[in-house]
Amino acid sequence: QVQLVESGGGLVQPGGSLRLSCVASGIIFSINAMGWYRQAPGKQRELVAGIPSGGGANYADSVKGRFTIFRDNAKNTVYLQMNNLKPEDTAVYYCHADLSYLSDYVRKRDDIWGQGTQVTVSS
Repeated sequence: QVQLVESGGGLVQPGGSLRLSCVASGIIFSINAMGWYRQAPGKQRELVAGIPSGGGANYADSVKGRFTIFRDNAKNTVYLQMNNLKPEDTAVYYCHADLSYLSDYVRKRDDIWGQGTQVTVSS
C-alpha cells in the first residue's frame, strides 16, 4: 500500500530552523500535488504550503518569506524548510499528497496523509 512517512520535527528555539521531509512509498504512478498542513492544539488543521506537480508553490500568509516548500520528484519526496520559527508555529505538521498508485492490482487516485510530526518552538 502507499504511505507517506514524515521526519525532521523537533524542538527548536525561536528564530531557529527546521527542515521537514516526507517520502511517498508504494507503487506510485504519479504525484499530482504535495503539501504540508499543521494543526495546533484546539485549532483546525490549516494549509501551510502546497506545490503541484508543475511547480508554483503557494503559502499561508503567516509563513510567507519564512518557509519554503520544494519537491524531489525522482525521490517522491517533498520538503518544508522552515526558517525564523516562531512560537505560533508550534503544531503537528502533516504531509499530504494527491497521487495515483497501484493497490491490489487496481489503479487508484486518493488523498493520502502522513502520520504527523511534532514541531515545537520554545525557549
